[in-house]
Amino acid sequence: MEEGEPGQLKRAVIDGTSGLISGAISRTVTSPLDVIKIRFQVQLEPTTTFTLLSKNVYGPSKYTGMIQASKDIFREEGLTGFWRGNVPALLMVMPYTAIQFMVLHQVKTFASGSSKSDHIQLSPYLSFMSGALAGCAATVGSYPFDLIRTILASQGEPKIYPNMRSAFVDIMKTRGFRGLYAGLSPTLVEIIPYAGLQFGTYDTFKRWTMAWNARRSSDLTPNEESLSSFQLLVCGLAAGSCAKAVCHPLDVVKKRFQIEGLQRHPRYGARVETRAYRNMYDALKRISQNEGWAGLYKGIVPSIVKAAPAGAVTFVAYEYTSDWVESILT
Repeated sequence: MEEGEPGQLKRAVIDGTSGLISGAISRTVTSPLDVIKIRFQVQLEPTTTFTLLSKNVYGPSKYTGMIQASKDIFREEGLTGFWRGNVPALLMVMPYTAIQFMVLHQVKTFASGSSKSDHIQLSPYLSFMSGALAGCAATVGSYPFDLIRTILASQGEPKIYPNMRSAFVDIMKTRGFRGLYAGLSPTLVEIIPYAGLQFGTYDTFKRWTMAWNARRSSDLTPNEESLSSFQLLVCGLAAGSCAKAVCHPLDVVKKRFQIEGLQRHPRYGARVETRAYRNMYDALKRISQNEGWAGLYKGIVPSIVKAAPAGAVTFVAYEYTSDWVESILT
């Protein structure tokens, strides 16, 4: 047992460091799309011209499309507006991805009883469960930063909170410690299928690609080493897109809980009032009733556009960073 402990510790350091670095790279690269997505998700008015014409529930919409939203944010807030809230986003995503990959490896090792090289042989069911458990652990550990990031990214101009500290102080004053975990329930309900699908489909796509490579090279044994960086990128892109498409409505609900009661300039439209929704089920019902089914998919376009490169960059950066860190430690 003693001989195995240094190896486990080293593996945890490799997975944690690799997850941290890959998460930071991915979040910074995709921040503009994330800001646009959040603006759509917290907007009560319709976010497409078609919905605006067919069901004008709340009045004029601030944002009605990705291009229009991009132009508005750039004109009113400058280039830095697209990276609003990126500091708490990094403080959230770095521990999130570090915890996620550490837990993921430990669960996979436990499930397979083998080293990293054999994890690709895990069944889709075990890959799904491993990803779900890793996602839950990472979410609970980093959630307050996610909440503050959403608030800073959604407030627009003029700012209600000039920085992360002022947002944190006001949340503690008005909502208490529980306020830092507002929307945690739909997040955990979302993260189980999301992380499970993301990692489960990623492993599945890798297996399919390895089998395809083996057939092309007439090699009887599929080999993980045969995967090119482009193939890893495509696998990560497909995995991120599939997961986002399925779980997006719960992400909308989470964002609504996170920013309830937030004061914003009237030009951004109606705000989400304090205690607007009793619980997750009530939020899903009210959003679909008041805003139509399209309301549950507000921000889906920038979300999918963001999820693809985010998933691809995260997985590719993780694979290469993991090899790099492992070479340093060995």
